[in-house]
Amino acid sequence: MAASQLSTDHILGIKDLTEEDIQLIFHTADEFKEVINRPIKKVPSLRDVTVANLFFENSTRTRISFELAEKRLSADIVNFSASSSSVKKGETLLDTVNNILSMKVDMIVIRHSAPGAPHFLSRHIDANIVNAGDGTHEHPTQALLDAYSMRERLGDLAGRKVAIFGDILHSRVALSNIFCLKKLGAEVTVCGPPTLIPKYIHELGIGVSFDLRKTLEWCDVANILRIQLERQDIKYFPSLREYAQFYGINRQLLDSLNSEVVIMHPGPINRGVEVTSDVADSRQSIILQQVENGVAIRMAVLFLLAARRA
Repeated sequence: MAASQLSTDHILGIKDLTEEDIQLIFHTADEFKEVINRPIKKVPSLRDVTVANLFFENSTRTRISFELAEKRLSADIVNFSASSSSVKKGETLLDTVNNILSMKVDMIVIRHSAPGAPHFLSRHIDANIVNAGDGTHEHPTQALLDAYSMRERLGDLAGRKVAIFGDILHSRVALSNIFCLKKLGAEVTVCGPPTLIPKYIHELGIGVSFDLRKTLEWCDVANILRIQLERQDIKYFPSLREYAQFYGINRQLLDSLNSEVVIMHPGPINRGVEVTSDVADSRQSIILQQVENGVAIRMAVLFLLAARRA
């Protein structure tokens, strides 16, 4: 029997969710996906609930997706940007949040460069916290929308083979995806240059490969990650051109495979580096479906967390 409510008051990471939580979020997202495809795309589910979006790092897709989800649910929204706030004057994270909470905010969506920042807040403040990305740690709603998009294309993910390609070392998306897919029964392999694969990642019970072609031959889904140059303090490979030559996914390579692989990318895409445009924009790609599903998944998460407050 499916769970009727989440087992947690916060969405801090996939690690903290049960499989029942994930399935409940998916089921709720199914219902909200119908809503956002109607002529009138708004429901009053979060009326009188105030959500603060605290983004201490730059974001386009995630921020817009959360804001749109909140508006579709009729929530009141407070948007916060660190670049134009008192953080620039030395205010601490806790002081910033407490000042916002004193304005009677119910839920907080936070993106922060420090791993564990959302977990820290959850221990100190009385509000539901949604982690929108904390450093190189986790990005739970991205993993949920990725898995939801795979489920939409392939059905049940149990036994499916998913490969995550690229900069695994600096990616919060990779870690959340691994936790989520494993809980749903999928087989997972990561693939990239040895310098961009964390040393002990095999201990998570996944495969590790350095061979692009062999991994593509193996998998049902290729989730391609961006090279995060902004997080790299040393050179992990000689050049972007060489990376593209050995680990870039192009049309010619895909056409030479024995089976058709589903292509995914959380964005932003470095076209011509990790993936070419004729792959990213092909019928095998579900990249735009990921963006659409992101709104439905975030509506589901916010709705279910608000139900915990009731």
